[in-house]
Amino acid sequence: MQNKLQRLYESLGISKKVFELGEKTEKTLEERFKKLDQTAEYNQLKILNAFRANRVSEAHFVPTTGYGSDDLGRDTLEEVYAQIFGTEAALVRAQLVSGTHALSTALSGNLRPGDELLYISGGPYDTLEGVIGIRKERGCLFEYGVTYNQVELLEDGDFDFDAIATAINSKTKIVAIQRSRGYSTRPTLSVEKIAKAINFVKSINPKLICMVDNCYGEFVEEIEPTQVGADMAVGSLIKNPGGGLAPIGGYIAGTYECVENAACRLTAPGLGRELGANLGVNRSFYQGLFLAPTVVASALKSAIFASCIYEDLGYATFPKSNEERYDIIQSINLLEPKALCAFCEGIQKAAPIDSFVTPEPSDMAGYESKVIMAAGAFISGASIELSADAPMREPYTVFFQGGLTFQHGKIGVLYSLQKLMDAGIINI
Repeated sequence: MQNKLQRLYESLGISKKVFELGEKTEKTLEERFKKLDQTAEYNQLKILNAFRANRVSEAHFVPTTGYGSDDLGRDTLEEVYAQIFGTEAALVRAQLVSGTHALSTALSGNLRPGDELLYISGGPYDTLEGVIGIRKERGCLFEYGVTYNQVELLEDGDFDFDAIATAINSKTKIVAIQRSRGYSTRPTLSVEKIAKAINFVKSINPKLICMVDNCYGEFVEEIEPTQVGADMAVGSLIKNPGGGLAPIGGYIAGTYECVENAACRLTAPGLGRELGANLGVNRSFYQGLFLAPTVVASALKSAIFASCIYEDLGYATFPKSNEERYDIIQSINLLEPKALCAFCEGIQKAAPIDSFVTPEPSDMAGYESKVIMAAGAFISGASIELSADAPMREPYTVFFQGGLTFQHGKIGVLYSLQKLMDAGIINI
């Protein structure tokens, strides 16, 4: 079987040296992968229990159109999310077109003129800069009289509690935490660390709203930030919780007050969660959520596999292969534009869709630097599927994520190695 597998890889352009390195690396990771499978099993049970408790049935997959009044499937799905995330309510909608849109809706629904938004995990992801007004964009929160401040993390990646205490003032309304790293190399935040920060903030003022940008972190651990005190957790359905099947959508899970405020921003004051047709996507939303723990485990295995291989080749990786994971993203400092482009070419070549395309750096809305993106996904832009992207700036760090199956993630990593070899950048 091993020889047949090797021959097939070679017929697809992956050399014997690259194949053998992949096999050797995978064998060293068996115990690590077993732990990931145990977390996936725990989360699978949690999700199954929510489906059963809310009596999910074929009737919940019926499409609705127009206003979507009395949409049983939509309302039940939101009850399922609320149970999984341990919250009073949830907003799970196809009308939330991205994670950025979900975050924008959560913020603008709960902030009022004169309020201040405080990020305590450093600067937010690039696209949020336009939402907040750090980078002035039409309709940003700054235009509506919302001010902004941020506290940087300490050098070791922990929260700076002294600086947080100083920054909180009478205008502070929302304290926000970005769980994942965005385009940076700071550590991803564990739910345990987030819990300590939330407890500290609430000890200063219990009325402050604590919001967590949960993108890329769902089901990586056994608990979510809302189960340790966050008033809102926000994310995208074309990342972890959509399981690779959700074609669009986002979620906001939290207190009834926070979720209803966000819903009134998404639809209209007085309408809130009452309207919003499911447009036939409910089956994909339910099924994707059900598959999410297994898909997330596959993405984590792919990330660890990539980290292990590139570390052995002398590249700096974040996190390192032996470190605990709190999101699905793996970053690798490739040090030069040529290597960055070659890596992305390899990921693109492994894609099931548009494998023949060569990714090129280009301008992209919401980003200051040119960005290169490799993604041949069944759902456009779905970063739970195998993908890689990077701003074209030093140290030319690629952000690799996804893989609906580990086998596909592994193939993508091996293709990236082959492209670097072919370009004369590395030698195995």
